[in-house]
Amino acid sequence: MSTAALLVIGNEILSGKVRDTNSAFLAVELRKLGVELERILTIPDEIDLIARETKAMSENYDYVFTSGGIGPTHDDMTMDGIALAFERELETNQSMIDRMARYSDKPLNDAMKKMAIIPAGAEILDVGGLWFPVVVVENVHIFPGIPELFEKKFHSIADRFSGVPFVLRKIFVRESESDIADTLNSLLREYPELMLGSYPKINEEHYRVMLTLESRDEAYVERATGQLVKNLPDDAIYKIES
Repeated sequence: MSTAALLVIGNEILSGKVRDTNSAFLAVELRKLGVELERILTIPDEIDLIARETKAMSENYDYVFTSGGIGPTHDDMTMDGIALAFERELETNQSMIDRMARYSDKPLNDAMKKMAIIPAGAEILDVGGLWFPVVVVENVHIFPGIPELFEKKFHSIADRFSGVPFVLRKIFVRESESDIADTLNSLLREYPELMLGSYPKINEEHYRVMLTLESRDEAYVERATGQLVKNLPDDAIYKIES
């Protein structure tokens, strides 16, 4: 099973000025691909800290993603931090300069050219329709913090990340969590490999708990779902979703 980690970089996230939505997006999309997102860490714009955390993640996970800090301003330090992490020099990538020039309707200024300064030897992945590519250093994939760009760029290279996808069933239950706890514990004893989640909901009109049943084995999930449905009271289930 492939594993992944996400490093969210930016003082604006830690101060609450900007809300991070990239973490939730990446968790959902990687799970669809069968990649387990095992760690999410948010840090400020500090080169040494970016370097240290990037290196640690790179050594401990199959895929590493970064979010934020790759723009043209003074606080965009991700490239510097990643270069330091892998002891690489920073260099201007001419192919990125050329690509910027093709997309720009005015001469490139120094701020725009700054965005083409990347770690030496980095892999450049073209993203259709966007002038700025995805830059990859070893197993670290460098993404912008802007959610619309993060999502589009991820979708453009998603086929690089493969695994056995999870199968998910959701059961919406009218009973309270305390009323069904014994039933859930019994199900796990019978299906110990099942990933079972129980999430109470407040102020929902039709149900009180959402249950999730997950496994990479679809038949296993189907059997467990059938058993749970059988064990719950007849009128307890509001609906089941795949």
